[in-house]
Amino acid sequence: MQQEFASALLEGAVTELSRLPGIGRKTALRLALHILRADENAGIALGEAIINMRRGIRYCSVCHNISETEVCPVCSDIRRDRSTVCVVESVKDVMSIENTGQFSGVYHVLGGVISPMDGIGPDQLAIDSLVERVAAGGIDEIILALGATMEGETTNFYLFRRLAAFPDLKITQLARGVAVGNDLEYTDEITLGRSILNRTLFSDSIRR
Repeated sequence: MQQEFASALLEGAVTELSRLPGIGRKTALRLALHILRADENAGIALGEAIINMRRGIRYCSVCHNISETEVCPVCSDIRRDRSTVCVVESVKDVMSIENTGQFSGVYHVLGGVISPMDGIGPDQLAIDSLVERVAAGGIDEIILALGATMEGETTNFYLFRRLAAFPDLKITQLARGVAVGNDLEYTDEITLGRSILNRTLFSDSIRR
């Protein structure tokens, strides 16, 4: 039974907060009441920060990472190795890999993985733009850095087949320091860094 509130404004805040992942209505109510009890300026600052983030952040036109400009800082950094592209599922994975300090290439964010159970197919991911980047030239290696899950492996194989049209392209994947079933987000930085440095050819994994 949905809880009724004496204030329509409070109910509206709770409803919106409960839309966030992992936030039920009880937790949303606690958060709303905390904001209400806090200094007014703190609540206003929180609201303004969310509005500014929502209006100011866009997706990089090259790699689909979040950015405040048309091209993200990674893609526009002349010190990065543009011949090596690391393919990841989400923006969180870019952050995880960057935190290792072991990767000097650039990224391509798919925006998810192929998951028929969730109604997510290849057409809903940024796969065509990846193929277009490779076709444009200048890329020597694609690193498949998707989570070691069934959906991640399915997406890896699909990408491998799509990129087979470029015979000179080296396609690698993370070394198996990342446990099967794990998302990169939950992998410690040392293990993830070593997995990048010790990456292996993807073709070797499908011969086993």
